[in-house]
Amino acid sequence: MAKLRYLGHAAFYIEGEGLKALIDPFLSQNPWNIAKPEDFTDINYIFVTHGHGDHLGDAIEIAKETGATIVSIFETASYCGSKGANIHAMHIGGTYQFPFGRVKLTPAAHGSAIVEGDKIIYGGNPCGMIIEVDGKNLYHAGDTGLIADMELLGKYENIDVALLPIGGNFTMDPRDAAIAAEMIKPKIAIPMHYKTWPVIDKDPEEFKKLAEEKGIKVEIVKPGQEYKF
Repeated sequence: MAKLRYLGHAAFYIEGEGLKALIDPFLSQNPWNIAKPEDFTDINYIFVTHGHGDHLGDAIEIAKETGATIVSIFETASYCGSKGANIHAMHIGGTYQFPFGRVKLTPAAHGSAIVEGDKIIYGGNPCGMIIEVDGKNLYHAGDTGLIADMELLGKYENIDVALLPIGGNFTMDPRDAAIAAEMIKPKIAIPMHYKTWPVIDKDPEEFKKLAEEKGIKVEIVKPGQEYKF
């Protein structure tokens, strides 16, 4: 059984057979203050959906300390590689069979600029990720608006757990996230990317109500809590 721990914002720790990983490890500057980079000394992969600081976060530092491989879109992965991290670069629509299971990059409607001092570096396209762990498909949507491509996930990808942003302003709000959940048809939907700052202060209970009205089961996993699937 795979284990998922919500670290606040869009950051998660995921563990299963052959996999101890972080997703979008925004930790040291995360207002939720759930975990620190030094808490993760035994991980083998770090998944990064795009180059914004609240998602790339501490990925490079952790990768260099642990030897973990950063898996991301080509441009963001290449940036991490230039800083000394181990990387595995992919692109949207690409699938790769890792020792622990399959990973597929999916479209996301957002941006991906990497800010370094006074420079803005092109981070490539943002993405979502389907990560297979213990035979289950976990979908982390990254930062995204509602897009029609999500219909394909519901038809062909058999998503067990969908991690969906609900905060609005930069991503889907609860209404659009509920529509996305209806399209994706996961066995469980978990909201993320909300209440970190006032501009994304949305209520996960609103998402739960709207999604469950559409027949989608929702689990609200609070920052710091674990969920097994």
